[in-house]
Amino acid sequence: MTHPVADTVDRAEPVPESLDAAVVRLAALAPLEYDRVREAEADKLGVRKATLDAEVAARRTQDKVTAGPKALCADIESWGEPVGGAALLDDIHVSLKRYVVCDAPVAVAATLWIAFTWVIDHAQVAPLAVITAPEKGCGKSTLLAFIGKLVRRALPASNISPSAIFRVVEAHGPTLLIDEAETFLRDNEEARGILNSGHTRDTAFVIRNVGDDHTPTHFTTWGAKALCGIGHLPDTLMSRAIVLSLRRKLKTERVERLRHADPALFAHLAAQLARWAQDNGSAIGAGRPALPDALDDRAQDNWEALLAIADHAGGHWGDTARKAALALCGGMQDSPSASGELLADLRDAFAEKGTDRLPSAALLEHLCADDMAPWAGYNRGKPISQRQIAKRLGEYGIAPKNMRLPSGGVVKGYLLADCADAFARFIPCAPEAGEGAATPLQGDKTPDKTKDCGVARDPNPAPSLTLCATPKPLENNGYSGVADAGGWTGQGYRVGVTL
Repeated sequence: MTHPVADTVDRAEPVPESLDAAVVRLAALAPLEYDRVREAEADKLGVRKATLDAEVAARRTQDKVTAGPKALCADIESWGEPVGGAALLDDIHVSLKRYVVCDAPVAVAATLWIAFTWVIDHAQVAPLAVITAPEKGCGKSTLLAFIGKLVRRALPASNISPSAIFRVVEAHGPTLLIDEAETFLRDNEEARGILNSGHTRDTAFVIRNVGDDHTPTHFTTWGAKALCGIGHLPDTLMSRAIVLSLRRKLKTERVERLRHADPALFAHLAAQLARWAQDNGSAIGAGRPALPDALDDRAQDNWEALLAIADHAGGHWGDTARKAALALCGGMQDSPSASGELLADLRDAFAEKGTDRLPSAALLEHLCADDMAPWAGYNRGKPISQRQIAKRLGEYGIAPKNMRLPSGGVVKGYLLADCADAFARFIPCAPEAGEGAATPLQGDKTPDKTKDCGVARDPNPAPSLTLCATPKPLENNGYSGVADAGGWTGQGYRVGVTL
């Protein structure tokens, strides 16, 4: 005798496997076993092989992230109670100085960048941290190791391929800590481009073809990254960075060995950072800190999140952070392009000759007279030509015009009035030119002289922030500008900061 319920169960159709369940099952297979069944499984599920491959790969990545100790980088359990921002930053700063020899602005900037990695999800710009020194033995790796003990989801690497950068950022969202950067980044344009792309959230993506069908796929490059290396890294990286420059310590400068540090110290600080970010991240992201006018646009972008952290922490940190920003950015000297150097030398020629118009021949003579400039040997040992000068200056909208000399002859040359806008936009400040000596052509109007621009100051400066009133002039291709009350030095502004 059969039971009606049992008969119904026996005749019931098996429940079809869901897509998610199939992906979980296939992700658990060994790579060789999966490769053997992937085509049949894709047909059974009614999907393309490339789609199935991508889903299985994503599931395997997720499994690795949640696998605990085997994960590339791990999350940290947050502190059990609210944490004060100013006190936390003080503790990190004191600990850093305990193990690393560095200047005060570097210690402040490193402390703020460590905190930044915990609130990066609320930021729009992610500045690199570039640790650099002129020689080995200056503590670069020590500072990088200290940073690695406290940043969110630290992932150290002494070398990394371009594809590994965006794939690991996409899969794990780490703070990348790249040592020995000078050994492979200078000649690796693709890696530099990927790192550069992660600077701004809106453009922090690369597109690569994935799978057998070469499906175009977005990968994010947004994340905190610290680079460590000897010397000056490529300008595109340096301009997107908080630059932490180190020097070899003196025998009288003593710090403790980081390798002997108590792990509990860093575990406690990291847990406090996690709790602080959890409680304050949204407010920091909504902050709009006052940015020192003495910083250029890119430097303001780099420092905005760090200053927001400092302001939100309170106490002395707002003032301290701004002084550090001015000190570190004021010491950076960008390497000008050939056209930029030519533009600066044109400005110097106007100033040296005290004129508002300059014949092309006189400019060429001035350029080639400077043994330290590249113009005398610009063409494989031969001088730069007037045509080449005009072509490079044409990038700035400057073109030679006919002008009449006091002798009555007409020659090609450059008018100061045509150059003033480019000087103001592409050179920190232009020194005042002297009275014009040439006779204008019929119908020409003598242009107004360019005027010195004053030092841009923060409208609400910190009480202890000072600007040098009489800085020493710097040599610039044979021209030495005399510093005025605004701080003009011939190359730009020199901003003095007391930390």
